[in-house]
Amino acid sequence: MTDGKACKVCNFTRQKSYGVSAPSLDDLKKKGCESLGFSPGDPIKVVLENDGTIVEDQAYFLCLPSNTKFMLLHDKETWSPARKIDGGTAWMQRESVLLDIDSVDAGSSVEPWLDLAQQLKEDLTSIILMSEADLQLLVDAPSTELAAALGFQVKKAKNLQETLQNVLDRREEERQSKELLQLYLKTVEKEDKQQEEGGQSSTDDGVAGDVDMPDGIEVDSASGFMSRTLMVLKGKTSPETRLSNEDLQMVVTRGVDAMKQVLGWDEAKTSALLQACEAELSRRLQQIQAMQSISSTQLDGRRQSSGTSAEDSVERPATGRHLSCGFTCVETDKNSPASGSVGWESSRVTLYIWNA
Repeated sequence: MTDGKACKVCNFTRQKSYGVSAPSLDDLKKKGCESLGFSPGDPIKVVLENDGTIVEDQAYFLCLPSNTKFMLLHDKETWSPARKIDGGTAWMQRESVLLDIDSVDAGSSVEPWLDLAQQLKEDLTSIILMSEADLQLLVDAPSTELAAALGFQVKKAKNLQETLQNVLDRREEERQSKELLQLYLKTVEKEDKQQEEGGQSSTDDGVAGDVDMPDGIEVDSASGFMSRTLMVLKGKTSPETRLSNEDLQMVVTRGVDAMKQVLGWDEAKTSALLQACEAELSRRLQQIQAMQSISSTQLDGRRQSSGTSAEDSVERPATGRHLSCGFTCVETDKNSPASGSVGWESSRVTLYIWNA
């Protein structure tokens, strides 16, 4: 037991990764916590970095090959697929493009949407994890270039862009409706207070009610949030629907006390935000797991049907499945496109998945 197994450990953001030598699973947790700066008393869960498999059995740990990469998670942290970003700095370029639109000398860098298109080409489920800013980049991309990057026909790429734009428009309409409802409720509440307290206190209430929290609050560098993320959290309605999976995970991990200091909010408002972010994060991860489950079922079905005759496969019409992935998917029929392709329907993203 003196010879340890070469392992790699990282946190949920994958921004920190260390190599350790551990002869046992307990030793891996101990050394991993020390390397990642976790408190020794914190409960830690170990999962495989590539697919999120929970590692609890010592015998299974010993069967894994050397240099296996493990992810160490706290209680409220959950595994999510890695976002495939070129060089590890493309996210900084994407933030720079969003915050400094007037910068003209970015022509030499790679277009931000190309990285997003590559993610979609490799794994279509990654669209669930994208923020609204990412989706807007795909919508604004040139249709011909986007089609080439995705391996689609130009018409299909345009349909995808129209679908994503409809999704963004629908979300914005929902937020505006929610804002109008909140404004109406505040107005009714203010009128009730004016009737109860009298005319002299109504002006004070009006001034207090119209003061907005400034968006330019300086945040300590230890918070780790990008300025765009903070602007969305403070100034947007339903910010959880606008953020990427990584941003949501970071908000949930910080906890109520830390986010109160970052945002300058009271405990009730901050707690409501964290609950909304946690629910949105859970919903997205459930969608990914469902899509991966159906994909594996499809592969098993193809293997089982590989021994059947070609005549049987021609005579039997393709039966479709439908999957809710957050973009309202619909059921396919025998008139659907060829097996194995992806169909986009106007006003919704439609994922066609066949049992061959």
